[in-house]
This record gives sequence, structure tokens and C-alpha cells, in this order.
Amino acid sequence: MDVKGLKEYLAWLYYQYLLVTCSYVLEPWEQSIFNTLLFTMVTMVVYTAYVFIPIHTRLALEFFSGLFGGQHESTVAFMS
Repeated sequence: MDVKGLKEYLAWLYYQYLLVTCSYVLEPWEQSIFNTLLFTMVTMVVYTAYVFIPIHTRLALEFFSGLFGGQHESTVAFMS
């Protein structure tokens, strides 16, 4: 794909984004506020998923392994 084709493809994607979000009817300053809010929300969702999903997955695995007869790790250390 050449540079011109890539530029046209990105312009087409941006046009599709404008159509899907109906932001083509907004004024330029309204579009920038909308895009900023949308980018901020998407960033916060991705960050939250990155931080909290592994924690919840580990806790769920521990819970279900305990429910189905898995061995719990001992919290008391044996000293000899």
C-alpha cells in the first residue's frame, strides 16, 4: 500500500468515525471537546482493565480452586 492509499484509507476511517458518532454535525470546538472526553474515557477503561482484571482473575481462581477441593496454601510457616 502506498502513502496516498494509506492517507485515503485513514481519511475514510475518520469519516466513518464521524458518521458513527454523529459528530460531523458538531462545530469544531465541540468536536474537540467530544474527542477529548471520549479519549479520556477509553483510556480510563483500558487502564482499569489492565490493573484490576488480573487481580480479580487470580482471586476467582483461588476461590474456585478452594471450592472444588484444591489445597489452600498454609499461612503458618513451619519452623524446624
